[in-house]
Amino acid sequence: MADKDDDFKRELRGLQIQLVRLQRDLIENGSRVLVIFEGRDGAGKDGTIRHLTEHMSPRDTRIFAPPKPSDRETHEWYYQRFVRHLPGAGEFVYFNRSWYNRAGVERVMGFCTEKEVEEFFDTVKEFESLLVRSGLSLRKYYLDITKDEQKRRLADRQKDPLKAWKNSPVDAAALKNWKAYSSARDEMFLRTSHGLAPWRLVKANHKKRAHVAVLRDLLDSFSYPGKKNALVEPDRETVFVWTPGIERDGVLAR
Repeated sequence: MADKDDDFKRELRGLQIQLVRLQRDLIENGSRVLVIFEGRDGAGKDGTIRHLTEHMSPRDTRIFAPPKPSDRETHEWYYQRFVRHLPGAGEFVYFNRSWYNRAGVERVMGFCTEKEVEEFFDTVKEFESLLVRSGLSLRKYYLDITKDEQKRRLADRQKDPLKAWKNSPVDAAALKNWKAYSSARDEMFLRTSHGLAPWRLVKANHKKRAHVAVLRDLLDSFSYPGKKNALVEPDRETVFVWTPGIERDGVLAR
């Protein structure tokens, strides 16, 4: 196990160096990057983002995790609460959950109406297309874990006082609503994956493998000085682009 840990740390460091090179190039060119992470509770969004941001510039990197909307926000244009957190010139921003809350947790937990869900589906591709056409680079990752793995991770949270901040009533309902979340996930992919911003799916049961695979895929999707193509070659067994019918192929956790 020690050797495997050493291999992971060595590969992770090499990829993080590549990410620093990418960010330096983005800053110099005033580019804007938004990386969205979605997934079930316990899927590993926090840990993945932590490994990505560990050595990035603190001045030019931000993480946004949407809180419960305020009374004022619930009466605004839905995307307004997210627009204010989009990256400016030279910024790299990570969304730990995003406007896709509407297609997932809000829908499953009854925090919005079906009319609001349909309005979201009708507008999200156009909204994202406007962002991309304005020059913003958008990447969307969904971390997929099995029911048994989610059960284990949520139980670990209950035992670890350092993870107490992660516990919430929504988490407690995650396993109970497993099938509803699966159905919502599948419809979300079908109706919101598009050419300018396709969904990238991540098999995330194995945390370390997922962390490295996401880094590789993200780096592979950009061109930048000093890029080592062999190092960032994507692991297509772990990260792959959603395609129609994939939910029937046994690839995603059911």
